Amino acid sequence: MAVPLRASSPASTVLVCGGAGYIGAHMCKQLAEAGHTPVTFDNLSTGHRWAVKWGPLVEGDLLDEMKLADVFAEYRIATVMHFAARSLVGESVVQPGLYFRNNVTGTLNLLEAMRAANVRSLIFSSTAAVYGIPEYTPLDELHPTRPINPYGWSKLMAEQLIAEYAQAHGLRAACLRYFNAVGADSEGEIGEAHEPETHLVPNIIKAALEPDAEPVTIFGNDYDTPDGTCIRDYVHVEDLCAAHLLAMEYLARHEGGHAFNLGTGSGSSVGEVLAACRALLGGKPQATISSRRPGDPVRLVASAEKARSELGWAPRHTLADAIKHASAWHRAQIEY
Repeated sequence: MAVPLRASSPASTVLVCGGAGYIGAHMCKQLAEAGHTPVTFDNLSTGHRWAVKWGPLVEGDLLDEMKLADVFAEYRIATVMHFAARSLVGESVVQPGLYFRNNVTGTLNLLEAMRAANVRSLIFSSTAAVYGIPEYTPLDELHPTRPINPYGWSKLMAEQLIAEYAQAHGLRAACLRYFNAVGADSEGEIGEAHEPETHLVPNIIKAALEPDAEPVTIFGNDYDTPDGTCIRDYVHVEDLCAAHLLAMEYLARHEGGHAFNLGTGSGSSVGEVLAACRALLGGKPQATISSRRPGDPVRLVASAEKARSELGWAPRHTLADAIKHASAWHRAQIEY
């Protein structure tokens, strides 16, 4: 059973942009358990109506300035959490305009709506993609930011907009740079459901559980790592959400803009993840090896010491926990 963090500040209404998506829906649950009221603002282009269970849903798009103004007029918003972004690297390369329009212009519209409504607290869902190819690992927040695809650039540009609004307009903001989000609600109420699914763990699980599924594809086995597959830092979705609650408390005490990495500080190779999944799933699935994807770094591992020292955050879940929770959720969807 999840152990929610309790809010030390009075209960408030939190606007969760993208609250019908994977991480946003988990966030709404933790907000509700902590005594807050989450209001989901989502256009449902990639999110799901069924995932909105812990507060009202307002169907809207960050590109619709009138709809944004309406939601701030209707609800007494104290804090905004911004998860509403396109997030497929490959798609961003093919359709860069879609990513800059949605992720950058959408963020600008949100910032303007917040300023008009005098809402001064923002927690932004950012990404390790702002760093680009690592010069060293683990990556800390001082690592140069040199994205290598439009998705990473769109997130970095959004971060820059947020920093400028913090400087000019007194916004208090935390940009939380996720590494690899993984897992599902430990109580089985929500989980990861993308179409198409591009993330490793759900694709392994689906290949193991779904009848007639194709083998899972491993992209590259010739990296300079112990087993030849690339290494990533996998952090449980519930731990990511716990960091947002702590960031909300942090912003109540600290002015300005801040950036924090969210990761475990240790990496697992794709081969290790596959083996861990097979251990829980009866030795399945089969896997095929394909060539490397362009731009995939050998290692992406976070230094989350700043989040530990300043937010008081530490991951509670292991990779095995994440696989167990994700497997249980996907199995329930197939059986249903």
